[in-house]
Amino acid sequence: MMSVASLFGAEAQAQTKQFTLEDLNFGGVNYRKFVPENRWTTWWGDELVRLDAEYCSIVDKNSGKEKTLLTIEQLKKSGLNVHSLYSATFPEAGKPIVMLTSGNQTVAYNWKTRKTLWTINMASGTQASDFCYATRSLAYVKDWQLYVAQPTAGNSAEPVSATRKLTNDGSREIVYGQSVHRDEFGINGGLFWSPDGKKLAFYRMDQSMVTDYPQVDIPDPDVTPKSGSRIAKADPDKYPMAGETSHKVTLGVYDMTTQKLVYLKAGDPTDRYFTNVAWSPDSKTIYMFELNRDQNDCRLVSYNATTGDKLQELYRETDDKYVEPQHPIVFLPWDSNKFIMQSQKDGYNHFYLCEIKNEERKTKNPNAESSQGSATNQENSSLSAPHPSLNMRQLTSGKWVVENFLGFNTKQKAIVYESNECSPIQKNIWMVDVATGKRALMDDNGKGWHNGTLSGSGQYVVDNYSTPTTPRNIAIVNAANRHHTRWLTAADPWKGYDVPEYRCGTIKAADGTTDLYYRMVMPTGFDPNKKYPAIIYVYGGPHAHNIDARWHYSSRSWETYMAQHGYLLFILDNRGSENRGKAFEQTTFRHLGDNEVADQMKGVDFLKTLPYVDSTRLGVHGWSFGGFMTINMMTTHPGVFKCGVAGGPVIDWKWYEVMYGERYMDTPQTNPEGYAQSSLLPKAKNLKDRLEIIIGGNDPTVVPQHALSFLKECIKYGTQPDFFIYPGEPHNMRGHQSVHLHERISRYFFDFLK
Repeated sequence: MMSVASLFGAEAQAQTKQFTLEDLNFGGVNYRKFVPENRWTTWWGDELVRLDAEYCSIVDKNSGKEKTLLTIEQLKKSGLNVHSLYSATFPEAGKPIVMLTSGNQTVAYNWKTRKTLWTINMASGTQASDFCYATRSLAYVKDWQLYVAQPTAGNSAEPVSATRKLTNDGSREIVYGQSVHRDEFGINGGLFWSPDGKKLAFYRMDQSMVTDYPQVDIPDPDVTPKSGSRIAKADPDKYPMAGETSHKVTLGVYDMTTQKLVYLKAGDPTDRYFTNVAWSPDSKTIYMFELNRDQNDCRLVSYNATTGDKLQELYRETDDKYVEPQHPIVFLPWDSNKFIMQSQKDGYNHFYLCEIKNEERKTKNPNAESSQGSATNQENSSLSAPHPSLNMRQLTSGKWVVENFLGFNTKQKAIVYESNECSPIQKNIWMVDVATGKRALMDDNGKGWHNGTLSGSGQYVVDNYSTPTTPRNIAIVNAANRHHTRWLTAADPWKGYDVPEYRCGTIKAADGTTDLYYRMVMPTGFDPNKKYPAIIYVYGGPHAHNIDARWHYSSRSWETYMAQHGYLLFILDNRGSENRGKAFEQTTFRHLGDNEVADQMKGVDFLKTLPYVDSTRLGVHGWSFGGFMTINMMTTHPGVFKCGVAGGPVIDWKWYEVMYGERYMDTPQTNPEGYAQSSLLPKAKNLKDRLEIIIGGNDPTVVPQHALSFLKECIKYGTQPDFFIYPGEPHNMRGHQSVHLHERISRYFFDFLK
């Protein structure tokens, strides 16, 4: 039923030093001492540069030896007030120019001549910003208004910039240049420079029609308010709940040369999401994916960047459940008529090579329909079709997932990427030839979890990786000959401490056929003849997973802390989690929580077969979706778990935000049965065991209404959960408060799962 990899040795049994939460928690004062050594790098063309607080150095790609390039002391002697070089960038291959951040200034500095080339100011307190080196232009948002700044012509060293204000109506209701659609669909910003730097595309989001959620700003008791008032203030969030009115998004384009601003003529923005904005190499055309509100009909559409006119629809993909665009198209550096698109239309996320035919460049009737009409859509609920002006060929295929696009190798005309082809719990670096589709493994062992960064031409990769037994290695890879130069072999920062055994294996899902991966952390000093209490840590939701083939199988440090106190930890990635293909992820559609809980209970069944697990002492803990799962498991299967801790739990999906909630559940109006069945409110009466609910008092993600409503139902039914709140905190506790949080979680198990 399972395969087990054990990392436990005689030496570990003899270790006696104990960890504290200050050592293991990311907010702890000693945490950095217990993280494997790392090195920060950037590329200067094909030259590898190591970044440090005090210096930058060139790294020899064949030997790993370093030579100092510039120092912070040198910069200070040139009059620059730079505090660290970790953020330095080198924009032009072969030219001794470094881009630096100095306070609110962006500085271009020539380290050969030791002169500042130009400086551009950015106002303090900006809400978003993006710099374009091609035209030395900075776009930023301050006080809700959008600005563009450039160095003053003819006086490039003077720290004064020419600034243009592009908008006047910005506010918390009219939002410019920032992330929209609540960071869904791969969106993480709202400013998009054209390749030539002469045009700026930006999001405009009108959320005036979205209901405010009434958050409260409680004054710091140690600080006297300037107003003199001690009364808490309203601090509302714009929060569109599932099935309710959402915001309107449009995409504007500002021309730096003509100083004209247009908006893309995309039609009514109320029924669609606009995402994954991309520019053509000639800076004349904008491409973006347009997704209907039901999120089951996705179209790639092109627009004239000068006039805003719609050119045409190039591709359409539908699904009877949902389509989820996450990545913009990327044009080939050697052929401006071809681009790479990612899609999981065949069941797994893969690359597709698309070629634009010449007729696409002609302006089309913006009201013209795609050649794939609604009749075709009705005949095939999983339609995936390019427009006749687009040739399309699948580049990668198989029952595995392309996870990250790293870039292009321009010499070999190939794509460098990361995927889990080797194993569902691995991530390895690969290269695929665009012409032939032939793939080649780039990393040096085909094992573990690899993170790559690509040089300017794609000829070299920095491979930063770990394995279950390796804290961290860094290698420099030559794509031409696959030569690997080991640059760092990190020491084990936990050496000398009482480290538990970490295991990984598989069990069958509730469907009886699907393999699910688990991690198990054994109590330190494990004795198979004893019985131990066990804690299930759970997340279980989409776009996340817990088990990787990296150091300690990606175990959270808190698990080690609890293992040190005699608990066995069990973590299972159920169906619905990420990187296992579309069918695996979509099994939860319209009924979040059902199959996920069923799979987790198979994990409970597995634990009960282990002679060293005390099945009368089982606990469960999770945060966010994991908080939802914790309460769901305890109230669906009362009596199984002696206690649990649910952090930031979703209680009823009708109170969650539009984009995420409607993707997986449809709307409360169209899926009332699914919403009713997934709600935890009716299950409040089933609570029999010790449960603590913990939330951030100003959580903008899972708003406090969830937890408070569940408490109200518990009062009605006479059940008795415990409750703790972190005043003023968001969805996750920040800084040292995280240590307090994990101490509280730990104490709950110490008290009730002895």
